[in-house]
Amino acid sequence: MALDIRRINESHLRILKGVLFLLALIPLERLVAWALMDSLGANPIEKVLRQTGYWTLTFLTLTMALTPIRQWTGVIWVGRFRRMLGLFAFFYSLLHLGTYVILDQFFDWMGILKDIAKRPYITVGFTALVLMIPLAVTSTDGMLRRLGGERWRKLHRLIYVITLGGIIHFWWLVKKDITEPFIFASIYAVSMLLRSLMNQRNVRKRRLA
Repeated sequence: MALDIRRINESHLRILKGVLFLLALIPLERLVAWALMDSLGANPIEKVLRQTGYWTLTFLTLTMALTPIRQWTGVIWVGRFRRMLGLFAFFYSLLHLGTYVILDQFFDWMGILKDIAKRPYITVGFTALVLMIPLAVTSTDGMLRRLGGERWRKLHRLIYVITLGGIIHFWWLVKKDITEPFIFASIYAVSMLLRSLMNQRNVRKRRLA
């Protein structure tokens, strides 16, 4: 009997969520291990900033990619991981911000404000992080019921803007070696294209119905 990956029971889904949760903690565990072993390199603060920023963008991109994967493959249950991946993106973004505010700037609020105003990549990154807050706050089932499905979906479309902002932030930061931000940008572009094609297909189906 062939295995149909489009269907999965709740017990298996819980196991997969547990595995995903543990995997998502690996970047943090690795940073802690590097810190304990004094292996963060010559500039440990920059290392932590780069790693937390990288994983923020990784989880954002994965969250965005799940919907077109679900739509085009028919594997509906992958959408059940969106909330966890999105919250991990927010978690790593807070670590990223905390590293910058506490370790890099030592709570120099005037210096931080000047940085935000003077450096475009910080301005874009900070804006993207702020936009993540309402998504994290409204990620619960209770907030979904309060807002209603349509308003909730409209709000959570901010992830498109947030992810694009994160990619621009990364691209402007690295300047010369754009290999990694280009990969993120490519995944983003493909995800948006697949979403657009699926929406067009759904519109044609409704017209023919």
